Amino acid sequence: MKKDIHPNTNPVCFVDVSTGKKFISQSTASSKKTENIDGIDHHVLVRDVTMDSHPAYTGEKRFVDTAGRVEKFQSKFSRKR
Repeated sequence: MKKDIHPNTNPVCFVDVSTGKKFISQSTASSKKTENIDGIDHHVLVRDVTMDSHPAYTGEKRFVDTAGRVEKFQSKFSRKR
């Protein structure tokens, strides 16, 4: 491999906002917030959705209100008489 062309990797801790679960990994991303885990300083990266809370992985089905969208569109763009 060529030297000095690859980005540096950092120990990181991804935190899921909805579940609070932490995933320890390596990444090129970094943050100002750090946490000491097992004697190693990890950069803490907060995420909205991870495999712990994503519906495709959890099997959870979510209801989407599509009927309200049509009425909202019609009231917004209907002509005033």
